[in-house]
Amino acid sequence: MSRGLRIAFFGSSLVSAYWNGAATYYRGLIRALHARGHRVTFYEPDAYGRQEHRDLQDPDWARVVVYANDRGSLDACLDDAFGVDVVVKASGVGTFDAYLEAQVLELRRSGTQVVFWDVDAPATLERVAKDANDLFRPLIPRYDHILTYGGGAPVVNAYRELGAKRCVPIYNALDPDTHHPVAPDPRFAGDLAFLGNRLPDREARVEAFFLKAAEALPRSRMLLGGSGWEARVLPANVVRLGHVYTQDHNALNCSARAVLNIHRDSMARFGFSPATRVFEAAGAGACLITDAFEGVEQFLEPGREVLVAHSGEEVAEHVQRLTPQDAKRIGQAALRRVLAEHTYSHRAVEVEAELGYRAPAPATQGGQA
Repeated sequence: MSRGLRIAFFGSSLVSAYWNGAATYYRGLIRALHARGHRVTFYEPDAYGRQEHRDLQDPDWARVVVYANDRGSLDACLDDAFGVDVVVKASGVGTFDAYLEAQVLELRRSGTQVVFWDVDAPATLERVAKDANDLFRPLIPRYDHILTYGGGAPVVNAYRELGAKRCVPIYNALDPDTHHPVAPDPRFAGDLAFLGNRLPDREARVEAFFLKAAEALPRSRMLLGGSGWEARVLPANVVRLGHVYTQDHNALNCSARAVLNIHRDSMARFGFSPATRVFEAAGAGACLITDAFEGVEQFLEPGREVLVAHSGEEVAEHVQRLTPQDAKRIGQAALRRVLAEHTYSHRAVEVEAELGYRAPAPATQGGQA
């Protein structure tokens, strides 16, 4: 009987979401691929304090290899990956990225496909466009597939212009076993919650969409979660939560009246890039307010399943008008939509199709067709 694929995946981290926004995406996809019979080894560097801030023990749905942050240890992992069916190099590993992007291509053999999985395609494409000598640029045509975290036609067309053989978005989604409705938690009670690390290409949009809304609603309790905000001067009604571990995301999403999603600059410009938080919130049945982005209606219906804002003033207006009954109705509609169309099980099927994998037909009794 045919077996599933053996996949070697080089990424930032599977076991820690600390300064690692792709963790939920990796976990959902890899768990769904495992459920469909594939075997994944995830190689991640011991870097950025992530191992000290683990929020996931080694799972039974993937083999995790944590390697020391040096080239010799990385080379040992590349040797270990030799001979698998699929080798994946994700963007943003954080250490030795340029080296890895070249070296994984040396693992191609008959029967081995090599994939570049871009979890921040807008940023990658903008970087390559600005630098004709970028080391990744000449490697793009050599990959069998470019898979992206999002971006739609603008990202696909940009990669094709750079010589990509194939470029297919594999969008964020929901893992219903991880993100789901729970009882409200008093720690996270409030009118609006935003969760996101303080990053240079996000901060101006956080100011525009969250902090301005907080200033416009001084009597509202606003919750700010994520790392890096400790030194930032904030309005008096904003409560700093610090790093919110993955196991608390459901409680946060289910406790605030509304949850805000804010895209980073590059993702907002390219569109068709719903952040992980969109599906986390929808999966918990939360009422989501998102900054406007092109393609939002492909994932959730504005006004019925999500509220869309073009400014902090519009965010404030949504919060001010939102009744608990309306918030519950919108959240439940979003939950139904993502369960029906946007789970990682749906995405795993898309990955198989792109890789040309066909699941074996179930065996018949007695081995007869």
